[in-house]
Amino acid sequence: MPPSNLAPSAPEPTGRYLDFAEREQIALARARGEGIREIAEQLGRSPSTISRELRRNAATRGGSLEYRAHTAQWHADRAAMRPKPAKLLTNAVLREYVQERLAGNIATPGGKSIAGPQVEWRGRRHGPRQARRWSKAWSPEQIANRLLMDFPEDTSMRISHEAIYQALYVQGRGALRRELTACLRTGRALRVPRERVRNRGKSFVTPEILISERPTSIEDRAVPGHWEGDLIVGLASSAIGTLVERSTRFTMLLHLPPHPGRGKQPREKHGPALAGHGAEAVRDAITKAMASLPDQFRKSLTWDQGAEMSQHAKLSMDTGLEVYFCDPQSPWQRGTNENTNGLLRQYFPKGTDLSAHKIRELNAVALALNTRPRKTLGWRTPAEAFNELLRSTEQSSVATTS
Repeated sequence: MPPSNLAPSAPEPTGRYLDFAEREQIALARARGEGIREIAEQLGRSPSTISRELRRNAATRGGSLEYRAHTAQWHADRAAMRPKPAKLLTNAVLREYVQERLAGNIATPGGKSIAGPQVEWRGRRHGPRQARRWSKAWSPEQIANRLLMDFPEDTSMRISHEAIYQALYVQGRGALRRELTACLRTGRALRVPRERVRNRGKSFVTPEILISERPTSIEDRAVPGHWEGDLIVGLASSAIGTLVERSTRFTMLLHLPPHPGRGKQPREKHGPALAGHGAEAVRDAITKAMASLPDQFRKSLTWDQGAEMSQHAKLSMDTGLEVYFCDPQSPWQRGTNENTNGLLRQYFPKGTDLSAHKIRELNAVALALNTRPRKTLGWRTPAEAFNELLRSTEQSSVATTS
């Protein structure tokens, strides 16, 4: 029979945790002298589960680690009681250690404290770019693991990184002041679950057009005509489109001016994006850019999963490009384009209004990049490499015709 402190109406165990019957089997097996792996095999559990059970819930009153099922169940029930007092609330030394590594002032090599910018915490991160609070800014994971090195013998100085995050973000477990979230790398006032980010795929992206389905022949850059694209975004949601040919690094910039009615009229529901880089505007800009190229240079386009590419099917019909999408949060899958975007930031810095640039200015910047020697091209320029491929394509087509 289970211990009497369990109510008759208590729900049945889910199977995730050991129940009383399993604890009785463990006690009998230990009395027979059986080992941990042998017991785990009998119960269909992991050996680490049995080892943890024997370590945590054994009877210790007599000074030994004798295992009894009733005592073990009592220990497990007590540990499962909620709510538990937060560890950072009950351990002042641990709380001071965490706060000092998270929010302590930085200092010079001589030990002089540097306050840094004075920033008012408003409980949110959104708004115009501004200075951020300076602090030691250790991550919760760094703090949790450094405790093992700084206090190897003191088991009371232990805390998981998740407990630190909960102390910052979860109401009712606020052992740490909420404004200390500004000391985290992201500075978020609200926590974003990782699973939500991981599953942030777009409905218009189907499995057959993910980058994993892209032909392997594209990877070695031997065949021209495969492009990577993206948007660089500036102030007030202004944007410029970028297209980079993978084999030659030849760059084309897409002019995406804001809609004439932007700021003067409300956006029509299901209408075009007034910022100028909606799906229709981006599709038209890519189609116009690709129209000047021969068919051999319009093979594929790889983009991230931005909503501006939701009309990719029509784009493929208009241009002949096979469109592929990167995995969410994986910019390295468009490495050529990301590198080019970094070069373009020399001309179009973050936080500036990109809609102020006319199309002739974008063409001038593209020309500057395309006439810059590249080490990866043997110090040829992208324009030279691209023109060489164009000439060879034209010659081969003439030979075929004749």
